[in-house]
Amino acid sequence: MTNKSGHIIVIGSGAGGAMAAYTLCKAGHKVLLLEAGRDYDPKSETPMFKRNSEAPLMGASTRDKDFGYYDATVDGGWSVPDEPYTTAEGSEFMWWRARMLGGRTNHWGRFSLRFSHHDFKGKSRDGLGADWPFEYEELAPWYDLTEELVGVCGTNTGLDDMPDSGEGILQTPPQPRIPELLLSAAAKKLGIATAPMHRAVLTRPKDDRAACFYATPCGNGCSIGAAFQTTTSLIPMAKATGNLTIITNAMVREINVDDQGLVMGVSYVDKISGNTNQLDARIVVLAASACESARILLNSKSAQHPNGLANSSGQVGRNLMDSTGAWLGASIPGLRGRPIYNEDGHTANHLFIPWWGHKMQENGALDFPRGYHFEIGSGFGEPGAGVPGDIDGYGKMAKDAVKLEYGAYVGLGLRGEMLPNEHCYMEIDHKVKDKWGIPVAKFHWAWSEHELKQVEHGLKTAKAILETMGASFSQPLPDAKTAISKGGEIIHEVGSTRMGDSPSDSVTNQWGQTWDCDNVFVMDAGVFASNPHKNCTLTIMTLAMRNASWLATQLDKGVL
Repeated sequence: MTNKSGHIIVIGSGAGGAMAAYTLCKAGHKVLLLEAGRDYDPKSETPMFKRNSEAPLMGASTRDKDFGYYDATVDGGWSVPDEPYTTAEGSEFMWWRARMLGGRTNHWGRFSLRFSHHDFKGKSRDGLGADWPFEYEELAPWYDLTEELVGVCGTNTGLDDMPDSGEGILQTPPQPRIPELLLSAAAKKLGIATAPMHRAVLTRPKDDRAACFYATPCGNGCSIGAAFQTTTSLIPMAKATGNLTIITNAMVREINVDDQGLVMGVSYVDKISGNTNQLDARIVVLAASACESARILLNSKSAQHPNGLANSSGQVGRNLMDSTGAWLGASIPGLRGRPIYNEDGHTANHLFIPWWGHKMQENGALDFPRGYHFEIGSGFGEPGAGVPGDIDGYGKMAKDAVKLEYGAYVGLGLRGEMLPNEHCYMEIDHKVKDKWGIPVAKFHWAWSEHELKQVEHGLKTAKAILETMGASFSQPLPDAKTAISKGGEIIHEVGSTRMGDSPSDSVTNQWGQTWDCDNVFVMDAGVFASNPHKNCTLTIMTLAMRNASWLATQLDKGVL
């Protein structure tokens, strides 16, 4: 199969790919979107009203369903059949993939925090990592456009780490729950502020998407479109222009070049038939996820590009980062046995603790760079296979003990910034291939002292907050090496095709355009120059909108 129509090819249908496709289609350009996973219809397939009591093992996580039986990721996870990856000796890395239309947007927590001016110029402050090739002010109006299009609830706080949105952009957030209010009061005593979490969940209707009615788990998917995913928003909106064509089950093997090394299209394997197909393209946009896009570039070797496409700097696959993660929780005596009522909300935390330590770092009061935030786990969650606390006995005594603890547990999940280091990168393992004969990714990973000291500080802070709430701890805190999540476990991997100001130490310019190939763009988290402690999806979409708009302008001018 050969495509001669000169389409723009977008690889990936998640946050970056769908936003790029929508932006280009809206600008009047024809787009062919390739998705490695299967088609997915959220309106007919989403088990949003299913309860754990209806599922095997009370909905508990399994190897096949990492986040529970009803998780919206119908195909994918940390282990994908027929698609292995390898890790270097001494490394632990977990690579999450969503093989379905909409990619990871079917799964993500919808946390939508803007990166701040601190986040774009970290190296200028502390000499570590790399600066982004632009300032926050350049991206601010694009954040407004993205938040308005996507639909984000939250408030402008004026806090140092939370840039304000434009007037009227944010939708009204849900009210805090009782445990969150108690935690907020405790944190305030320690001089730490809380704030409403910004989340891509509609609290008022938007286009043909309904407002959230606070009754079903967002993780199951959302057939009414209240919880943002590209399959209920950007993809249908792009289709409505008449400019989008989608091919699913299309596993991209490589980007093709001619005898002069100029990019001319892509090769992909039809996963159903097993046939390899060639597609010509005027422009190729990689948005397959940070590590998958890097894998495609590294596998696209030719005489003119012996180290892989767009890799003259040797930086493709390097600078790999994930968010740090750690957890500490406790039963709060004042919450035991409280009246049981509906406090579902939009399922995730309504309040969170933003990073408050920029001034302390400027004054040299902390022994680690960058920051973290706390996400709060609490409330009357849907019962599952686990039992709260240490329950002894059986029968009525055990039931009463479980009821007493129900809703009393409060947990603090740390999410922090990681700095790039020479030990964290991915390459191609030519000894191992997937089902379709494509060499797989091999990961190298090691946390640095920066991250370990950050987690140590976070655990001590979490303990102080929980103790102020009335909790007691009989065991010492775990050490940071034990407590910190594995690489990839937070599913925020970025940086493998880093943008920058120079082709000598970066893969793309500020527009996501690769230095080596002016008709190849990267529009996923691979281009991130740093990995701030905030969920990366909002910034992926914002960059994709900005950079695809620039690309459309270049096409209209005839520059490309």
